[in-house]
Amino acid sequence: MFAKPADEVIFAEKDVENSFLSLPENSEIKKAIYRVIDKLKENAFCGKNIPKKQIPKEYIKKHGVDNLWWYPLPSGWRLIYFIVTPSNAEILAVILEYFNHNEYERRFKY
Repeated sequence: MFAKPADEVIFAEKDVENSFLSLPENSEIKKAIYRVIDKLKENAFCGKNIPKKQIPKEYIKKHGVDNLWWYPLPSGWRLIYFIVTPSNAEILAVILEYFNHNEYERRFKY
């Protein structure tokens, strides 16, 4: 398995970041996302890769996504992210969304 730490973990959109930050401090999901951010800093490829043909067109159109990963959160929630390399020496993990399993199935048309 390929392992390389993310130099930085960022959110693709301010509203997703603000939604995350506004979760209560004792929220199980917020704590889990912080853990995932730490894991991404250790290995940007720690999630499960989503095949290119399953990448939602809106992600491609809006963010130019050409790779996509998901990481399981408690209670069937998912965190969706992609990896960019703005320079040959830098790796960024970009969080797109986090949502419950029903929303995940809707987004990915399962």
